[in-house]
Amino acid sequence: MVQFWQQLTSFAFPRSEDRFIPYKIEDNHPLITSGLSEKTIDYLQRLVGSPGINLPIYLTALTHRSVVHDPATSSIIESNQRLEFLGDSVLDLLISEYLFKRFPENAEGELSSNRAKIVNRKSLAGFARSIGLGDYLLIGDSADERKIRNSESALADAFESLIGAIYLDRGIHEASDFISRHIIEHVNFTTIVSAEHNYKSRLIEYTQSNHLPPPVYSVITEAGAEHEKTFTIGVTCTDHFLGKGIAQRKKDAEQLAAKEAMERLAADDIEWS
Repeated sequence: MVQFWQQLTSFAFPRSEDRFIPYKIEDNHPLITSGLSEKTIDYLQRLVGSPGINLPIYLTALTHRSVVHDPATSSIIESNQRLEFLGDSVLDLLISEYLFKRFPENAEGELSSNRAKIVNRKSLAGFARSIGLGDYLLIGDSADERKIRNSESALADAFESLIGAIYLDRGIHEASDFISRHIIEHVNFTTIVSAEHNYKSRLIEYTQSNHLPPPVYSVITEAGAEHEKTFTIGVTCTDHFLGKGIAQRKKDAEQLAAKEAMERLAADDIEWS
């Protein structure tokens, strides 16, 4: 295990100090012509707190998946979905560390529940709005007409993607500083912790307290165009079907499935024998 960990930590992502990109960029530069304006560059550098950021990574972080499928912007080939995946993991790690240190008396279930309240879609979208992130997103024309720019989903995705970009560009310490400034210190932490309960966390708590295996979520169906898919997800436990949810994001569909499961469990509608 030690050898594996040493190999894992030996991977080094090149940082911006190794390939400094100056603040001033010519008007015909690909970053400008593809949508990253001088105003956006200035915003990003002020947000991250450094003039030497790796701009291509942040261009990707701001690129909604609708852009990739829009013929008018076909030159952009990567959306922020991969960075969202990375940023989600970085955010979970750093918020988990914060909660672990701040609430030493809390059990694992309470820590998981509080973390879920802080990093849910509604909260993340709120953090994105607090820094004006929606104004700088790159959105496909048809999606922009449907007000996707200010949607909870697009904002939450972009916020996680931005964290992923900061991590790749500046490292874990800068990512931690960003999260501290724009989540932990920027909002009323007590209010977030006392916000609506997370159904997935409640379901996990239920299975743990009843000595059951953890719930399993699986995609039942998915329909629609690539950038407008609708997912139907079911949740099971010990081969018992507990509930299903339908949404445009898998995470949201999982929440709805867990909500239905908790409602059935509250009504004693599940026979475990």
